[in-house]
Amino acid sequence: MKYLDELKNCKLCEWRCGVNRLEGERGVCGITIPEVASSMLHPAPPASYDAFLVGCSFRCLFCQNWRISNYPDNPASGSIEGYYPPKEWAELAVHSLRSFSAKMIGADRLFFTGGEPTCSLPWVEEVVKEARRIDASTKVNYDTNGFLTMESLKRVLRFSTSITFDIKAYNEDTFRALTGAPVEPVLRNAEYVGKRARDKLYEFRIMVIPGIHEKEIPALCEFIASIDLSLPTCFLAFRPNFIMDSHKGATRELMEFCVDMARKRGLENVGWSGSTGISGELPASRQAKLASAYALEKGCARERRSCGECDSREKCQIKRYVPYRST
Repeated sequence: MKYLDELKNCKLCEWRCGVNRLEGERGVCGITIPEVASSMLHPAPPASYDAFLVGCSFRCLFCQNWRISNYPDNPASGSIEGYYPPKEWAELAVHSLRSFSAKMIGADRLFFTGGEPTCSLPWVEEVVKEARRIDASTKVNYDTNGFLTMESLKRVLRFSTSITFDIKAYNEDTFRALTGAPVEPVLRNAEYVGKRARDKLYEFRIMVIPGIHEKEIPALCEFIASIDLSLPTCFLAFRPNFIMDSHKGATRELMEFCVDMARKRGLENVGWSGSTGISGELPASRQAKLASAYALEKGCARERRSCGECDSREKCQIKRYVPYRST
């Protein structure tokens, strides 16, 4: 597996851990070789055949795929499909895209997600090469948290047809509290994609959490508007999950507020999606303090989260948390 040689000194994301994953060392993402949790046709836009890849460079308190992103450390992770030779997964995927079921849901591309596919970038590149040997017109969507090095981002832009790009928050303290990572690389990469690869951006996706994002949304909208008013932006309604399994879900009023804020700042292609009105608690504290309180309560070792610098990352209690309620 010569194509995985760069994992001997892994610097795919902005943590640049430098660990030898082929010898079993694990960085922030927590994985060694790339592995697929599950493969499936998926109707969510853009409809596609998906590889849900294990591991993630973030420790998001609200992660909806926490079993995958925290694999293998979380006791509730369960079984996964495992490692696929790139040619094998490519053949499976292209065959699935040619099926009647794919036509019924309008699936027209491969979709790499997770977790965070950047942890498995060399594997993704090889799969895409193999898929395009079978069918040169194969489309590819890359779904990312945005925490790539600039070198990795340019690699992704070379093979991707479309990109779905998450922006978890705008302010540094809020972003760190929610994800355990700094915001600057994400904003840098969002700007790069918006300015230099506008045609590949399927949409920016922004999770909206009550009590945390009300003050984030105007600044995020201004940031996106400063790049290009036409950039597609979708707000996602928070639903209780993972560390924040008892937190109140987003309301329809909050989601409409977000769209209104975006339009007032000139954004032309904006909307929202998801289920609203899920019951839960809304603590008195707000924004970064609220997110930090959740992390500390569930065992985070640092009051100011920074997963790449944490001495306890191999024993991270956030990764091992099993929510009482998950949807």
